Amino acid sequence: MTATAYAMVSQVRYRELKTRIALAAFIGCTAWFVVPSIWPPLWFAAVLATQALDWIVFSRFRRRPEWLPDRGYLVLSCATTVLGVAVYAAMSAYMWFFGGEVGQVFAMVQCAGGLLHVSLHMHHARPILFSAVAPHATYFFGLPVFSAISSQNWHELLIAIGCVLYMSHLVVAVRQSSSTTGALQSARDAEQSARRKAEVASAAKSDFLAVVSHEIRTPMNAVISAANLLRRTRLDSQQREHVSMLIDAGDVLMGLLNDVLDFSKIEAGKMELESAEMIVRDRLSTVVRLWEPRALANGVRLKVRVAADVPAAVRTDPLRVQQILFNLMSNAVKFTRDGEVGIAVSWFGGRMIVAVSDTGCGIPADRVSQIFNSFEQADVGTTRRYGGTGLGLSISRKLAELMGGSLTVESIDGEGSTFTLSLPVTAVEAATAAPVRPVEIAGSLAGRSILAADDHEVNRRILQLLLEPHGCRLTLVENGAEALEAASGQRFDAILMDMQMPVMDGLEATRRIRAGEVNGATPVIALTANALDVHRAAWDAAGVHAFLTKPIDPAMLAATLAEACAAERTRFDAAAA
Repeated sequence: MTATAYAMVSQVRYRELKTRIALAAFIGCTAWFVVPSIWPPLWFAAVLATQALDWIVFSRFRRRPEWLPDRGYLVLSCATTVLGVAVYAAMSAYMWFFGGEVGQVFAMVQCAGGLLHVSLHMHHARPILFSAVAPHATYFFGLPVFSAISSQNWHELLIAIGCVLYMSHLVVAVRQSSSTTGALQSARDAEQSARRKAEVASAAKSDFLAVVSHEIRTPMNAVISAANLLRRTRLDSQQREHVSMLIDAGDVLMGLLNDVLDFSKIEAGKMELESAEMIVRDRLSTVVRLWEPRALANGVRLKVRVAADVPAAVRTDPLRVQQILFNLMSNAVKFTRDGEVGIAVSWFGGRMIVAVSDTGCGIPADRVSQIFNSFEQADVGTTRRYGGTGLGLSISRKLAELMGGSLTVESIDGEGSTFTLSLPVTAVEAATAAPVRPVEIAGSLAGRSILAADDHEVNRRILQLLLEPHGCRLTLVENGAEALEAASGQRFDAILMDMQMPVMDGLEATRRIRAGEVNGATPVIALTANALDVHRAAWDAAGVHAFLTKPIDPAMLAATLAEACAAERTRFDAAAA
């Protein structure tokens, strides 16, 4: 017998204490009504006394659920149970002998109910169960037997036989209940164990993805950045083609990595959505600008149609909308060799409907229902011919559903497909959706003093090659401690900070720089291969100005630095005035 069993019985008895007392009051009133005398009130007082003793004895199991009683305390608990049940059931004897036929029926019902109650609620601890069943069974079986013998009215033994049959059925029911309870407990234990294992596995997967993301982004930063730097040099047509192939392959690899990370976040329920204003036509222009060169290279025309009633701006998650449209356009351009790809935007009942259609190869009817499944494509040869992991459409549908919308498809094999995105959005007044004037990058970094901390020698060299042509003064350090030392003695216009570095990491260095006087208000820009949401949140808590991930986007890096330096100059001028 385990300690848990005694604790469960104790908890049940404690929860039902008020019910037992209320039921005893009802039984006492009924007995007094049938046979008025002093005995029902005295019996009720005895019930209160034994219930108080029961509460005191069993309270030790409630206070210490893990405690397994020794033999002495177990005997005390059983004796208390026997006494309490014997007193509680004693009213059945009073009713049997003094209540006439009505009293005898009442007595049998009381005993039968008592047996059922203790059997179902105390079967967890058998010593307590037997102690509770014995008094009830004695009254239940003994009363008709004693009455038959004393009155020589032997047909009353039929009642005793009925009592035996009842108790035999009750034993079967209790065994079944105990078996069911045990099975349920085992299932709960197995479920909790499986949940703990799943949580450990999920944490391990998150850690693994974080490490893989960092370790892939770091060398990819060198590959893509070196390719971008190489494209700036004088190249002949063949060399330029080779560089373009290198950059395109790097973009594909980064797309696959981002797909896997997004899929993992969605499956773990950790995908966070934002709510911001999105200028509809500007977002469409961005998507078209990204895909039009590739479409034209395939001989495919891009057409965009926006209905007149579509709001100029809406409130939604612009990044995720662009991600969905990017995936849909990627599929449309990838699978269309001639004809056109069209984007049609309409407005219906507070929902923005975006239909991306193509005149490509289409999808076989028996595969349409499966293309939104993870890691599945239209046929086994799709990956070899066109590439991809089969995650893009799965991620797009799940993102649409997270945003309260839907993504559906209609396709005819050999003629083309139409993917329809329906999203609930809120229209925004055009006046509040005015685009922000971009910062002029050309010449804006000239003469600026920038501190960059990165423990990887290749990354520092890449930063040097990317930023020095803009005319800025670059101070390079290898870890957070060196960054803190440099920021303590010289004022900078902006600081680029890596995350994982020896001696002192970027987060700690940023917090200490923020607490200093020289560069306490200098914009700090996170530039890291740690690209998960948890990393972004950590940087936000440290108070960074912006968050950039590797591989480095040269244009984005320059624009972010220009904006940060402009904001710092404005603040400095205002302070000086």
